[in-house]
Amino acid sequence: MSSSLCDTIWLSEKRKNLLLLLMEGSRDIDQIKTSLNVTSKAMMPQIKILKKQGLILQKEDTYVLSEIGNLVVGNMLPLLNTLEVLEENKEYWASRDTGVISRELFMRLGELGECMVIEPDLNHLFDLPREFTENLIKSRCIMSSLSYYHPLYPSLYSRLAKSGAEMEIMLTKAVFERLKSDFEDELETLLNSKNTVVRICEETLQLPTIAVTEKFMYLCLFNKQGKYDHRKVMSFDESALCWGRELFLHYKELSREVVEI
Repeated sequence: MSSSLCDTIWLSEKRKNLLLLLMEGSRDIDQIKTSLNVTSKAMMPQIKILKKQGLILQKEDTYVLSEIGNLVVGNMLPLLNTLEVLEENKEYWASRDTGVISRELFMRLGELGECMVIEPDLNHLFDLPREFTENLIKSRCIMSSLSYYHPLYPSLYSRLAKSGAEMEIMLTKAVFERLKSDFEDELETLLNSKNTVVRICEETLQLPTIAVTEKFMYLCLFNKQGKYDHRKVMSFDESALCWGRELFLHYKELSREVVEI
């Protein structure tokens, strides 16, 4: 039975797409034809197979998922989402050190949704990505961890603090000491802002950068050799924002708040 169900679902794109469509709600044949760009002649045999397997039901002129259909499709979605994330940027994920992501969150990588890998050209290798800075400046609620120093960070984050953005910034001890020695004014701005919390991670923070706002999620991972190669992932999907917040909170538990220099 299970083998037959597997064949029913995975050996036909039309059947798989119809099941995913019906996950959104009931549809009549005209709506199915329009949504899936198919003809009745092509679709009716597939509907017959799905009905025979008990995955969908016909209620008058509409089709709906059965209880078993809901169960099956509900468990299909995480796998399909994960495959989509990996397929889009297969080489990137294969080359990353993903051990810094908790196993629970790594198993939910599909929640990153439609994400893009930002890879700067040689002329902008040491610049912060425009996609990151432009969206960060527009954000009003920011969680960010920084485990390496970048010369543009002090001015960028102190500017955001002055603008009244709510921020929680997590630093490594090394980055904090660099700010304290070279950018004391900017660090004072962050510490004196009533809307900003600065934290120091007590353990080695192997996650180069994560930034999560109400607009986007931005993630930088070292490669498998432990090197920083300037490539980052960015997503605007709501599920990615939730995923990113959970990752930030995971590391927040290993940090302490700083109240003064």
